[in-house]
Amino acid sequence: MKKPITILLSTGLIVSATFGFQSTTEAAAKTYKNCTELNKDYKGGVARTSSAKNKGGKTKYKPYVSKALYDANKKSDRDNDFIACEQ
Repeated sequence: MKKPITILLSTGLIVSATFGFQSTTEAAAKTYKNCTELNKDYKGGVARTSSAKNKGGKTKYKPYVSKALYDANKKSDRDNDFIACEQ
């Protein structure tokens, strides 16, 4: 009798932890008004993935990689290379 209850409780904890973690990471993505504001926190801009390649030429700083943050500030990616506000 103890084994099914233990399995049920463990499954419930895993499921609740998984869904709770996803909602907090999505809520943490801040939307910036413009690139000047974004570059105060992230000098190299924000890349959607680590494999994103810069189309705009040489940059001084490496971008911070975050899908949620990039998606929140996608409007700032003028050249559509999946890096917003690169410098």
